[in-house]
Amino acid sequence: MLWSLIKILVFVAIVGLLAIGAGFLMETSGGIQITAGGTEYTLGPLQSVIALGVLVFAIWVFFKLLTLLIATLKFLNGDETALSRYFDRSREQRGYQALADGLMALASGEGRIAMSKATKAEKLLNKPELTNLLVAQAAEMNGDTKKASDTYKKLVTNNATRFVGVRGILKQKLAEGDDDTARKLAEKALAIKPRHAETQDILLGLQTKSQDWAGARSTLTAKLKAGHLPRDVFKRRDAVLALSEAKGILEEGATVEQQEHAIEANRLSPDLVPAAAMAARAYIEKGKPRAATKILKKAWEVQPHPDLAHAFAEIAPDETPDARIKRFTALTRIHPENPETRLILAELNIVAEDFPEARRALGDVVEKQADARAYTLMAAIERGEGASDAVVQGWLAKALNAPRGPQWVCDNCHDIQPEWAPVCQNCHSFDTLSWQTPQTPEIASATGVHMLPLIVGALEDKVEPEVEEPEEEVAPDVIEMEAEPVRPDVEPAVEEKV
Repeated sequence: MLWSLIKILVFVAIVGLLAIGAGFLMETSGGIQITAGGTEYTLGPLQSVIALGVLVFAIWVFFKLLTLLIATLKFLNGDETALSRYFDRSREQRGYQALADGLMALASGEGRIAMSKATKAEKLLNKPELTNLLVAQAAEMNGDTKKASDTYKKLVTNNATRFVGVRGILKQKLAEGDDDTARKLAEKALAIKPRHAETQDILLGLQTKSQDWAGARSTLTAKLKAGHLPRDVFKRRDAVLALSEAKGILEEGATVEQQEHAIEANRLSPDLVPAAAMAARAYIEKGKPRAATKILKKAWEVQPHPDLAHAFAEIAPDETPDARIKRFTALTRIHPENPETRLILAELNIVAEDFPEARRALGDVVEKQADARAYTLMAAIERGEGASDAVVQGWLAKALNAPRGPQWVCDNCHDIQPEWAPVCQNCHSFDTLSWQTPQTPEIASATGVHMLPLIVGALEDKVEPEVEEPEEEVAPDVIEMEAEPVRPDVEPAVEEKV
């Protein structure tokens, strides 16, 4: 309110001053005399002031027109002027609008519209780092891989867009299945942007797929340094890679370096079953049974596993069955109620021909967590205790139709693998195999017959030829199954397994 009053007062004061000035000029004598063409013009004081104002305005208009004329001449000559900048801004606005429309069309899945808008934006804008990317993606959506590839190559020539171009070609090579070229491109892209998470993952996957374990460990370390991987996950995966480097340590001609890789893998991840088994075998090769026992016990504490029992048996391969039962106490007392522990104890006692103790070791596993292995052991126990062939064959029939039990299953695609590997054979994902019971248990006779050599041999000795009961007709079929392929993780007979 006060400010409005002040503005009104100032306006009135200015009007009053102008009125006073005009009155003063009208009352003042004299003026300006101008002679033009023999004619004399006399201007009074007020007229002189008005004429001066008109002259100043005329001079200002003249200079403005002169500036416009000069700008037009420069525009026609191709020089940058305000006029050219006006048209440039207009063209740039239309180009950015076309670019925005192209991005919207790309996001909507309208490939043809996106390509049209990208072409228009390319003509209007002088920004290839933006328009080339839109053109490449629109071409990919339309299925024009050649144009997309050519455009990505243009991006590679520009330092500002080199990474985007290499990444685009990398995605194309991956889609084509050219893993070798894709791996080289991923290495080049990672050299440009060492901390790019997606490129690190792609390169790691390609390296593990091609079994470049040393390169994969380097990439894994880069992921850790970039903060894209928790340290505990890094240690686990680094152990898997070290274990992969140690593959074949028990083969003839295995190097000391391979043995050290196995031991390092176990040090990095003591709960990794394959690493523990391989490290134990490496120590056995070095003549260090105590170190092997310590490793296997530590891994057994985390998860009892048949592979650990196999490696533990190899520490003393020539011991008697009774001595083996006594030595295995170091493992079986750790998790006495675990199903794997019970199955191992049952197998040990069957080999020692202590069948009542084997039955006690199994306990209620057959009723609660029965699988092909448990049923097969029950068949062996029944045969050892002198049960009829019909009873033994009944257990065998159950074994042949029972689920396999825990196996190596991929957490990503849920595919069942015959043995542990760092990379899934089905989906090629890295470090996704875990020892578990499949969600949809697979029924297969091959798993159920890993003890059939022992049992069928006993049946052949005791079957009476003159008795031809229907139940005994199952035996030849069972015998024929000995020729079927057996999964590596359950292949050995009882004598070999323990």
